[in-house]
Amino acid sequence: MALKAVVFDYGNVLTAGYDAAARARLLELTGLDEAGLERYYWPRRNDYDLGILGGDSFWQSFSDDAALGLSPEIVHELALTDARMWSTWNPRMTDWQKKLKAHGIKTGVLSNMGDTVLNVLCATHKWIADFDVVVWSYELKIAKPDAAIYKALLERIGTRPEETLYLDDREENIVAARALGIDGLLFTTVEQLQKDLGAKGLENELPMPL
Repeated sequence: MALKAVVFDYGNVLTAGYDAAARARLLELTGLDEAGLERYYWPRRNDYDLGILGGDSFWQSFSDDAALGLSPEIVHELALTDARMWSTWNPRMTDWQKKLKAHGIKTGVLSNMGDTVLNVLCATHKWIADFDVVVWSYELKIAKPDAAIYKALLERIGTRPEETLYLDDREENIVAARALGIDGLLFTTVEQLQKDLGAKGLENELPMPL
């Protein structure tokens, strides 16, 4: 069956890693080293992605867990700085998205995303509006790799699983997509993506990323 849609994860697929200046500012504001930031950043991140916590409440929980005693003003700055940390973008991938649309392929974004991060990104990355479908975890209160979020994607984009290609940088998210019959590719670099698409015989069916 012909491919009708290509769906992208946001972080480390449409982005180009962390914004270094924003990352440094997080360290400065918290007074933690890299290991300390990582230790307290991830345990509650899923609650942020699920919309259980908002941007400020996520960082307030971070402050409480790390016993930092940060002021509400610093907590709010952390939320905005965190959003900026995820605001890099990979023009090679967004250029490819445009080519796919011009070729008649539907395009979508499926991402675990908290509210403050998304608000900043939508204000700065106008190209997000170019996608046919966007699915954000906090809006649905469902996060990858829960099968329900992939089903919501398919319903919105209007394609069968076997007509849909999904790109993500996390293996567990690709495994979950494949379990539903979606063709998943683990994304690392554009160069590897070119090879993987070629291995699937898609070079004659799709424009290739450059």
